[in-house]
Amino acid sequence: MTDIDPESPVDFDRFVDTEHPVLVTGATGFVAGWIVKALLEAGVTVHAAVRRPDDTARLQPLIDLAAASPGRLRFFGADLLTPGAYAEAIQGCRVVFHTASPFAMSVADAQRDLIDPALSGTRNLLDTVNATPSVTRVVLTSSVAAAYGDTVDIRDAPGGVLTEAVWNTTSSLTRQPYSYSKTLAERAAWEMAEAQQRWRLVTINPALVLGPSILGTSTSGSDILIRQFADGTMKSGAPPMEIGMVDVRDVATAHLRAAFAPHAEGRHLVVAEVRSFLAIGAALRTAFGAAWPFPTRVAPKWLIWLIGPMIDRTLSRPFIARNFGHAWRVDNSKSRNALGLTYRPVTQAAVDMVRQMIDTGAIRAPN
Repeated sequence: MTDIDPESPVDFDRFVDTEHPVLVTGATGFVAGWIVKALLEAGVTVHAAVRRPDDTARLQPLIDLAAASPGRLRFFGADLLTPGAYAEAIQGCRVVFHTASPFAMSVADAQRDLIDPALSGTRNLLDTVNATPSVTRVVLTSSVAAAYGDTVDIRDAPGGVLTEAVWNTTSSLTRQPYSYSKTLAERAAWEMAEAQQRWRLVTINPALVLGPSILGTSTSGSDILIRQFADGTMKSGAPPMEIGMVDVRDVATAHLRAAFAPHAEGRHLVVAEVRSFLAIGAALRTAFGAAWPFPTRVAPKWLIWLIGPMIDRTLSRPFIARNFGHAWRVDNSKSRNALGLTYRPVTQAAVDMVRQMIDTGAIRAPN
């Protein structure tokens, strides 16, 4: 066992097991990249499960991290929907991070693209956990989406505030299918965890995750959203919407503490702040200047309701009615008290995200 350097970019002050490998599914993901980085820096052997272990170009940033760290990195090919796909990667592991799950708000087939990977993938992994005697802890990347479907639903929570006790009961295959997929997957995980006594399940339920990517580029839903701030999509006005947000590095820290803190248990809503889209636009404008087309005002809800579906098929009128202009409230005290999280400002996470996009050429500065 070794003490983690508290000055590490992803800081966590718990003891980590360096004697056994750790499995990270979806290791090239937005959150997973920061988890892998911290584990390697701590001297852990990481079993990185990815869909294409031969894609050297995609994996190179992780390979470079391993080369500069005391830890070791091994890649394993694994597909979420293939039973037993993690059987080789999990051998000898005590801790498993299950981060692999799709994040998309617009898909062609919700059952195929969201529900099946999230639900079947979680069951497949946990079946393998049940068959692997060495595993004692599983950390599942869930979402606040497993606690609510539309923003208007939050008012029906006790006191109008999201807590770990609240579950999403309104989403379905046709209404907020992403939220439905996260809810089904987490509920299935708890059912399987409670049916046995050997390993403990801990879930991390982050809000909208912002910040830079270890891989330099990201295809996450939050990446697409932040691009819309910079490319002029919101120039005429930000949607009248607020939402919980959190820095990706804090989400990684939450996972690490959930994995190695002896007392960690249950669900954790990992949310730094509740911010409006206009507030994020203002922070980006301050950081990068007025030449950028960041929004400076709020677009009227009635106008978005009228023309939104014609501009973006994800902006259905029911979605606009249920999510725009409603309060978003959350109690994040469990994540602060049980996991000891001290959150970074989400405006800085957004700035860091845009700066990386500029540096990598993903977006271009205005002339």
